[in-house]
Order: sequence, then C-alpha cells, then structure tokens
Amino acid sequence: MSHTLQDKRPAVAEPQGSLSHARMPRWAPLAIAAGSLALGWLIGETAGLESEVQWALLAALIFIGSTYLITAKVEGARQGKNQVATSLVWVCFVLAVIPLLSLAWTTVSKGASVVDGYFLSHSMSGLLDTDEGGGIYHALLGTIEQVAIAAVIATPIGLLTAVYLVEYGRGKLARAVTFFVDVMTGIPSIVAGLFILATWNLMLGFGPSGFAGALALSILMMPVIVRSTEEMLKLVPNELREASLALGVPQWRTILKVVLPTAIGGITTGVMLAIARITGETAPVLLLVFGTKLINPNPFEGAQSSLPLYVYEQYAVGTSASVERAWGAALVLIAFVMLLNLVARGIARWKAPKTGR
Repeated sequence: MSHTLQDKRPAVAEPQGSLSHARMPRWAPLAIAAGSLALGWLIGETAGLESEVQWALLAALIFIGSTYLITAKVEGARQGKNQVATSLVWVCFVLAVIPLLSLAWTTVSKGASVVDGYFLSHSMSGLLDTDEGGGIYHALLGTIEQVAIAAVIATPIGLLTAVYLVEYGRGKLARAVTFFVDVMTGIPSIVAGLFILATWNLMLGFGPSGFAGALALSILMMPVIVRSTEEMLKLVPNELREASLALGVPQWRTILKVVLPTAIGGITTGVMLAIARITGETAPVLLLVFGTKLINPNPFEGAQSSLPLYVYEQYAVGTSASVERAWGAALVLIAFVMLLNLVARGIARWKAPKTGR
C-alpha cells in the first residue's frame, strides 16, 4: 500500500543578503571624482600651491584613496582593491590624454588664424622672416616629396625583410638581421643624417637635395616597418598557410595571396606610423636639404624646405609674424599626419579580407 507523503510545513523564505551585498550606484565614481577635484583645489589653495599640475596630482591621489575607502566600506575590501585598479587605469588615461588635448588646443588656437588659402599657396620668396605675410607652399611641397620618396624606398625593403624573417628566416642570418633591425630602431635621426652626409654628399659628391633628406628618412622608417609588419604576419593563423600549402599552392604564392591580404590592415597601419615617425624630423633635413625660401619642385637637385624645418626657422626668428607662421605650419603638419592616418584606415578597411555571412 503506497502512501503519498506531503510536506505540510510552511515554506521558509531564504535569508536575504546571504549571497548578495550592497552595490555602489553608477554615479558614485563621478561624484567621487568631482569631490576629489574640489578637495584638491581647496588643499592647493590652502597650502599656497600655484601650479595646476600639483592640484591635479593631489586630486588624483584623493580620488584613488577615496574610491578604495568608500568602496571597501560599502562592497568589501576585495571590491575596493578592484575599484582602485580601475581608478588607476582611468587616472593614467586622463594623464595621457590631457597633454595631447592641450597640445592640440594650443596648436589650433594659435595657428588657425594664420592658415588660409594664401598661406597654403604662397612661399617666403622675396620676403624677410620678420615681414608680415608669406606662406608654406614651398615647405609643404618639400615635405610631401621627401616623405613620398622615403616611403617608396623604405616600404618594399621593410616589407620584404619582415616576410623573410617570418616566413623564411632561420639560422645565423635571420638572427643577424633581427639584431641590426633592433639596433636601427634606436638610431637618432642626426646619426642617419650624418651617414647620408658622409656617403651621398661627401664621398659621392652630390649636393643638398630633397632626395638626400629622403634617404636619411628612409633609414629611420625601415625598422619601424619591419617590426610592425613582422608582428602582423605572426598574427596570421598557421592554419591558413597550411590549408593553402595542402592544396599545392607554392609558398611564395601563399604569402602573396593569403598571408599578406590577411595582414594588410596591420601592415598599412605600421607603414603610416612609420611615415608619421619621419614627417616631423628636422635634423636630417637641416643637414642634407638645407632649406630655402624658394619653391623647388625638383627633389633631386638644389635645396628644399620642409614643414618641420620651416617651423624651426620661423620660431627661431622670434618676431610675432614669424611665430604665427610657425604655429600655422605646425597645425598644417599635424593635419597632414592625421590625413595620412585616415587614408590608411580607409585602405585597411577596403583591402581587409571579407568574411562570408
């Protein structure tokens, strides 16, 4: 005889809060940050600190300490430590962004009033550095030509070197190439300029030209391209190479049709970083190109100017007109680098391999 046993006892509710704890509201970090800024300013004023940087550092320390104390009180010590790590990341991010924003704001505010159609389409021909007016056309043309020549020289050499190191490089030769690439990464720009000056200008007898400056810039550009391309090629899955080789495709064709298209986005970004690295160099141009106020469209003969050299020359004069031209040229230089990066992003998106749905 079977009996159905039924529990007649009333259900006991589980204790609340056994597995849960209080949480900080989402607006709490902002409130702590605002309070830390106010307290940092108050302490700075009371202590007689005149530097805003000192106020900011005080506010950052107060923010980190307050975040830990409040979070540990509400959520526990473990969550407090986690929130401290998050706060440190945010503080470091802000400390890195503030100088960049300050630089961009200063350059735009001081250079925007000078940059116009006349400034971009005229040179300094017939004007003294102390005179009003003038433009940067000759320097902008020189920068474009020198950077373009350096990129044409350095990009294939750096790309092929990276392909060799990743796909073929074994033994002592590969180790030697890697060592010299590492050494070239730390070469100062003035050393590259002196090398080209000693070989191209003094030994071979060529005069100052934009091409000589481009040779020095290409030396600075090569190791950046090699390193960035090498890392991008290493990120390509070996399964793609093995699948292509298993179908009987030669290795050179696998590299050309599979490996490089897969890594083209990172490679393009690396090339643009290398171009940005050399665009602002002044020392090689000063040694090898000399600078001129005239428009010289021939990079293989005669002195040329460039935007970094133009900024240096105009700021060194020290008059209000020359300093304004220097800020205007600096703004154009920053815009030029930003435009190159945008073009690189577009090319990377266009050439990136498309995944099927």
